[in-house]
Amino acid sequence: MQIETLRLAVAARVLPEIPKLLTLLDRTPVSRTYGCFDRAYWHYRIIDFPCGMSQEFVLPLALVWAMDELPDNPYCGAPAVRDWVEAGIRFAARSAHPDGSCDDYFPYERAAGAAAFSLFAIFEAAGIVGLDADPEIDGFLLRRARWLAGHHESGRLSNHEALILSCLERARARFPGEGFEEALAGRLRRLLSWQDGEGWFDEYGGADLGYLSLTIGLLADLDRRRPDLGLRPPIAAAIEFLAHFVHPDGTVGGEYSSRSTLNFFPFGFEIAGAWNPTALAINDRALRPLVEGRTPSYEDDRIIGHHLWGWLLTLRNFRTGREASGALPAEGRAWFPHAGLLADRRGEIALFCAPERGGVFKIFAGGTMLAGDTGVTFRMRRSGRVAVCHLGGAGVTVEPDRIVSTGAMAWAKSASLTPLKNVALRLMMVSVGRYFPDLVRRLLQKVLVTGRSPAPFRFTRRFERDPAGGWTVRDEIAAEAGWEAVERAGISAHQTSITTIMARVFQLSQLQPFLDLTAEIRRLRPGETLVVERRFPDAAG
Repeated sequence: MQIETLRLAVAARVLPEIPKLLTLLDRTPVSRTYGCFDRAYWHYRIIDFPCGMSQEFVLPLALVWAMDELPDNPYCGAPAVRDWVEAGIRFAARSAHPDGSCDDYFPYERAAGAAAFSLFAIFEAAGIVGLDADPEIDGFLLRRARWLAGHHESGRLSNHEALILSCLERARARFPGEGFEEALAGRLRRLLSWQDGEGWFDEYGGADLGYLSLTIGLLADLDRRRPDLGLRPPIAAAIEFLAHFVHPDGTVGGEYSSRSTLNFFPFGFEIAGAWNPTALAINDRALRPLVEGRTPSYEDDRIIGHHLWGWLLTLRNFRTGREASGALPAEGRAWFPHAGLLADRRGEIALFCAPERGGVFKIFAGGTMLAGDTGVTFRMRRSGRVAVCHLGGAGVTVEPDRIVSTGAMAWAKSASLTPLKNVALRLMMVSVGRYFPDLVRRLLQKVLVTGRSPAPFRFTRRFERDPAGGWTVRDEIAAEAGWEAVERAGISAHQTSITTIMARVFQLSQLQPFLDLTAEIRRLRPGETLVVERRFPDAAG
């Protein structure tokens, strides 16, 4: 790939989104909320606290202000843009809690992810626009970095830990002698202890490929800044693992990984490409959706900033000499039992599957996705609850030409906020919760992410390879309490049943229609088993 090609692609993807960021921003200098990027707070006034994550948007604004290499960039060098970046940093300082922390989804949450994402962005943006030493800003940076250094959120989120490391290294460089070197060493040991021997870093007990790409990027940047930390072996192991799950069309991961994200952060692979040929091979394929206009839609008010600065940093770090690029796996099987992920390439057919998650899969022929599949799902008639196969815990058999997943279905996590729940949450947070925010977080994680409640159905999914190299997928579902209570049944290409902030974005492959099995359910008598069998490629393919 030529840098001119990437430059045009990044400009075409990023520059149209800058007006949205500026619309989210209070740009009136005399306003009390000048610099706030949370439009729901300062403009609509429908929430009672500003989202701290939103201040991350200072980084893409600072980057477009500084990057004259972006063609037709009206923001480059504009004094107003620099003023707005500074205003965003100062609002982050004024709106933070006294200890430097911030909230994300509810008051007094003290969210480590929001604090780390925004602090990383603020450190970078301040350097880009050249903010001088300043009591308000420096005092805030110190408080937030110290809070992150000592705060240990519930659950294992390796991408958050990598962000915290990035912040601590920047704090160490800006504020020498403040103890950040020792904090960095301790947090690095913590993160490296979360890396599995298969190469992946833990995200809520599993391997998520999208978040892994961010962790790789942040560690590659840290390695470049601090080669003395010896990070290349763990980074290389993570890169080798992820290389197996770059699809033939350049997309990465999806609903079969632990948090079902469609993210891909390419900047760190350019940085690591200085010493790791596989990293460049990954980007040579995984940048194709960006260049061809096929990236998932990340235009969500809370997550769009991550990808804008990720693409801009990719362009800034792009390696023009790519003759040493390595190669991606082209043939054979890679089975990672700890991650519960499998990649199988034979000839033109490539299968990517999570047997432990009920056999969720994506299958490709050549460079085209034939189908995505998140398993059989049922909606119940009276309760409206949804049963799924993909929440993990399946028994797994993996053989050369046969894969079997079997287990109990579970209820999807679909709890919604109601006025009564909202009032209860607010009362709890302004009383007990403000002093014990991690307790609230652990409870919400169990409800929305990690807990599993069995549904009265048992499933078996079998993959059988035929002599021509294709796959037959056979689903068998038994209803322990009969079929009368099932209102609708089917198979989706992209169903997600846990709360993951960066999941459920749109991608063109999701135009695959829902396979409705309701008529088949209606024909079943008590005690009979639902059987669905499909072949990929089908006879017509």
